[in-house]
Amino acid sequence: MTVVTMVKYGQLPAVRLTAPDGAQATVALFGGHLLSWQTADGKEHLFCSAKSALDGSKAIRGGVPVIFPQFNARGDGQRHGFARTSLWRLDDSGADDGRAWAEFVLTQSDLATPVAQAWPHAFELRLRFTVGGSALDLLCTVRNTGAHAFPFGVALHTYFDVGRLEAAAIEGLQHCRYTDHHLATLEQQEPALRFTEKTDRLYQAPPALTLRTADGALRLEQQGYSEWVVWNPGAADAAALADMADDEYLHFVCIEPARVDQQLLAPDAQWVGRHRISR
Repeated sequence: MTVVTMVKYGQLPAVRLTAPDGAQATVALFGGHLLSWQTADGKEHLFCSAKSALDGSKAIRGGVPVIFPQFNARGDGQRHGFARTSLWRLDDSGADDGRAWAEFVLTQSDLATPVAQAWPHAFELRLRFTVGGSALDLLCTVRNTGAHAFPFGVALHTYFDVGRLEAAAIEGLQHCRYTDHHLATLEQQEPALRFTEKTDRLYQAPPALTLRTADGALRLEQQGYSEWVVWNPGAADAAALADMADDEYLHFVCIEPARVDQQLLAPDAQWVGRHRISR
C-alpha cells in the first residue's frame, strides 16, 4: 500500500497519509495544516468550515492550524504567527508497527521575504503526524538553528467535529483555574464543561482531557505544552466571521494544546510538544 499520495484539497496541494488499516490524514502544504483525520472505521473527527478559503489566500478555518511563533497577540509579530500561512515541505514519510507517518518542515529560508525580514531568526519547525487505528499523534519540534536566542509561543488550534454542540462536553477540567475572554481568572466547579454560549478559556492544563459527543468520546493528551485553550465563538461572533457560516458554530469545539506565552529558545536548543488524540 502507498503510504503517501499527493492530492488536491480545494485548490491546495496536500498530502494524504493512509495507514495499513485504512485510517487517513490529509495535510495541506499551505500551513502544514491537518485538514482531515479519519479513523479506520471511516469516521471524520475534524471540522472544516464550508466557507473557508482553500486557495492559499488566507488561513484555513478548521482542521488544525499551526500557531507559531506567537499565540494571538502575545508577541510583536502578526496575530497567531506566520506558520499557518506559510508553505511547508514534506520531508519524510513511512510506516511503522501498522501506523503511517509523515513529517513536514518549515525553516526561515521557506518564508516569504517580508515575513523573514519581520522575524529574522534562524529556526526549524517540524510537524510529524502519525495515524493508524483509533489514534492520531502530532509531534511538534522547534529548533533554534541560529546564533541568538529567540522568543516563541506555539499551539495546535484543533477544530473537533462534535456533530451537535449541545451534546458536547469536556471532562477533566474540574477544579482547574482558567482565564476567560473577559480576562477574569476563575476556577471551574462543574465536573464537565458544556457549551451554552461563547466560550474562550485558557486553562492551566492537566495532562489529559476527554471530549464527549453524541457519537462517543476522544481522549486528548499532551506533553511539553503548558495550557489547553477551549473555544467556541457562539452565535454572535460566528455571524461576524466571513469564513464561517452563521450556524456552523453548532458543530465544532476547538481544544488546543498550547504554550501561549513566548519564552526564549537558546541557540542549538530545541523544544518538543506531543499531542495524542485517541478513541
